[in-house]
Amino acid sequence: MTTETGSYALTSAEIDAFHRNGYAGPFTLYEHDTITQAWRRERIRLLDRSTAVYQDEAAKSGATNIANYDRHLDNAFLADHVCSAEIVDRVSSILGPDVLCWRTEFFPKYPGDEGTDWHQADTFANASGTPQILWPNGSDFGGTITVWCAFTDAVIDTGCLQFIPGTHQTMYYDETKRMHYDPATSNVEKDGVRRGFFGYDYRELQVDPTWTPDESKAVSMEMRAGQFIVFWSTLMHASHPHAGLSKQMRMGFAARYVPTSVRIYPDTQRIQEYGGEVSLDSYGAVLVSGDDGYNHNRIANATTGGHPFVARRR
Repeated sequence: MTTETGSYALTSAEIDAFHRNGYAGPFTLYEHDTITQAWRRERIRLLDRSTAVYQDEAAKSGATNIANYDRHLDNAFLADHVCSAEIVDRVSSILGPDVLCWRTEFFPKYPGDEGTDWHQADTFANASGTPQILWPNGSDFGGTITVWCAFTDAVIDTGCLQFIPGTHQTMYYDETKRMHYDPATSNVEKDGVRRGFFGYDYRELQVDPTWTPDESKAVSMEMRAGQFIVFWSTLMHASHPHAGLSKQMRMGFAARYVPTSVRIYPDTQRIQEYGGEVSLDSYGAVLVSGDDGYNHNRIANATTGGHPFVARRR
């Protein structure tokens, strides 16, 4: 299920390493000064939610991080980002030529913030209780390809990502269980490190309640602003706390990709998670590469929901 077309496609050696480790990179998409200036500009523009896809009261309240899902559908810079050849060529060399971007998310970490707990995601039912992506029966793959880009410098002290290589082959969590949302579930010390999961305790999903991740094998993915990493969502991943030694926030932007054969938000019209709820009435996945021969997902275009998304594939 690989192809090596495109100027930025992964090499055969990189693909082999990706399947072995569960991640590839980091790669450079923007020069440091370029993304620093762009993010300074775009973070102001993103304050205007008048054309954002999710206009539900729960989203507008700011009480949940689903409020700023999928801002690539109303922001031109982020639309260009998810369709960039530097990203899409690499993702397509893993997933095949026909690829959808089905979600984007911001991951800020402010001085003093806790780390994000170890976790994996296959169907993304972990927080909602409902599968958000479903691969065809008999697929050799599961989960999604996540492209996590550093919009600011991401180092250990500011809360960079951590991976445990090779763990994408086994699910240590049962997503059919239901985590219990409680905003007070934060700053829980786990093995001497403050970790949480946006109001959930991810340990509630463990297949074996006595199991703990082998952090001796963890690697820290430090990145300069403008770099990105490509990884399976089923790879065990986490992030360090922001130690507060720097006053700069750490901002990561994650774009998630699947083949067009995957069903997105099957049998549901709403996302319910993180203490909030949004309607999918104006949602659409973005075809970033190839063709959609399955026609079982809503596809965003220039007229979807009256929003200004225009696919800018290069």
